[in-house]
Amino acid sequence: EVDLLPGSKKTALVQCGRDITTEELGTIRETVEMFPKLSRSELTATICEHLEWFAPTGACKLDACAKLLEKLEDEGLLKLPEKIETPKKKRKPVAHTTKTRPRPDMVCTLKELGTVHLEIVQEDTSKKLWNEYVSRYHYLGYKHPFGTYIRYFITSDQGILGCIMFCGAAKSMKLRDKWIGWTTRQKARNQGWVINNNRFLILPWVQVKNLASHVLGKVTRAIKNDWLEQWGFEPVLMETFVDPQLYAGSCYKAANWQYLGMTTGEGLARKGKTYSTTPKMILVMPLTKKFREILCSKDLQGRIL
Repeated sequence: EVDLLPGSKKTALVQCGRDITTEELGTIRETVEMFPKLSRSELTATICEHLEWFAPTGACKLDACAKLLEKLEDEGLLKLPEKIETPKKKRKPVAHTTKTRPRPDMVCTLKELGTVHLEIVQEDTSKKLWNEYVSRYHYLGYKHPFGTYIRYFITSDQGILGCIMFCGAAKSMKLRDKWIGWTTRQKARNQGWVINNNRFLILPWVQVKNLASHVLGKVTRAIKNDWLEQWGFEPVLMETFVDPQLYAGSCYKAANWQYLGMTTGEGLARKGKTYSTTPKMILVMPLTKKFREILCSKDLQGRIL
């Protein structure tokens, strides 16, 4: 039973790692009753602001707040406006143009290749080109990223060598979570500080020994500052998944990533929807020695630039 005594600081429930006090529950109910003409999305944004419920980037945690409101409605504590269903826009498949056509083989040593650069993809034309390369040459193809992410072109004086992207971490991974040592509440609160290398492509005609591990070393040194500049906080741990039927993960191991074990091949895509796939290798790279202490802390906050 939820205690709704006015002014009470008692925790009534926990949503996505955040304690919701009875005082806050009262504020939420008042807001819903005070603004009956607001849409669900407008209510969610308003309540997020009132609760100062923010993601590491400083953006409102709208999804977590929306789930809280639905939970309170299910318990009969408030009545939300009717849902307004909006049709989902289908994204057009990425067209393959002559810009990403295969090139002659580039066979040389890392020294002969010259200085390798990581160029953050920001301009629209660069984004389209990055998407096209990944769509055309990565075995998983291209999927539009959501939330926080960074895309890089891997370049040298010889031109574009490949593409790499980092985005939000996998929601649930038993081996990883046990290795970190965080609780369910700590994970729900602090998971934004873990990032996932979900795409890594060296273009098929670029045949340079040790290039992939060299790139991963550069990423390890650059990603904290790049992420801070773009999103306002520094990640503390990187993760990735490698399909052992296709790759051995040698470049990650050569770049000192740690192998944790295999995924189960099963997961939860969203509530009520499961999926299955082939088990993948789990590899991680801490970005600071204190990553466990940080990920298990209570008052972790992003810095807004």
